Amino acid sequence: MTLVRTERDGPLATITIDSPPLNLFERRLIEQLQAAIEDMYAKPPRCLLIQAEGDVVSGGVNVEEFKGISPAQGSRLWNDLLELIDRVEALPLPVVFASHGLTLTAAFELSLACDLIIAAESAQFGLVEIVVGLTPSMGGTQRLAERAGSGRAKQLVMTGGLFDAATLERWNVVNEVVADDELRARADKLAKRLANGPTRAHAMTKRIVRAFVEGGVPAADRVTRRDAGDLFGTEDLQNAVETFLAEGPGHAGFEGR
Repeated sequence: MTLVRTERDGPLATITIDSPPLNLFERRLIEQLQAAIEDMYAKPPRCLLIQAEGDVVSGGVNVEEFKGISPAQGSRLWNDLLELIDRVEALPLPVVFASHGLTLTAAFELSLACDLIIAAESAQFGLVEIVVGLTPSMGGTQRLAERAGSGRAKQLVMTGGLFDAATLERWNVVNEVVADDELRARADKLAKRLANGPTRAHAMTKRIVRAFVEGGVPAADRVTRRDAGDLFGTEDLQNAVETFLAEGPGHAGFEGR
C-alpha cells in the first residue's frame, strides 16, 4: 500500500503523505517516507515540497508503535527517526512544508526540519507527547528552541497544547500564513519559484545558516570565507551576471549548475 507518494514536475519534487483519515506515523509510513527522502539524494530536484492529503497533515504517531517497547528499542527508534530528520535538513536544496488542519508530533517535527513552513489559517500545531509520558524525540524541542527560543519550546512541549498558525508565525516558527483555500496554490508557487532559482546558492545559504546555528557568527564567517567563493565557478552565477549586464535584473534562467 502506498502511503507516501512522490511526484516530479521539472525541477520541483513533491512528497505527499496520503494515509487517511489521520495520516498517522507508523512503521510503514515512516519507511516509505525515508525511502522518498533517499530518492531526493539519488535524483536531486531543485526544490522539495512536503505536504499531506486529507483534512489534516497528521494526527501524530500511531501509539500502537510504542506498546511494549524496551528502553533499548526506544533508543534505536529515536536514532532512526532523528536520522530521517538529519537527512531532510541536509538536503542541498530548499525544502518547503505545507501545513493544514492538525500537524501533530512527528509531522510537526518533520516540518521543523524543513527550511520554510507555510500554513493555512486554520492549521494547528502541537507536540503532545506528554499524553503518553514522552517528550518529543525527533528533534522538535531543540528545533523549536532554535526558531522561537527556549522558553517557547518548553511552553509548547510541557503544556502539550495546540497552537494556531498565526501564533507560531508571530513566534518565528511558521514563515507564512495564508487562507485555507489558497494554501496549495501558494505553496506550489513558492516551491516552483525556489526550484527555478539558483539552487547552488540556496544550498550555500543553508550551509551558512547551519554553521551559524552550530557555532555563531564566527563559524558562519568561516564557511563563507572557505566555501562561498565556489559559487563564482557555477554556470548559474556566470550566466546571471552576463544577463544582468546585458539586460538588467530578472532575466536570468537558472539550471542548478
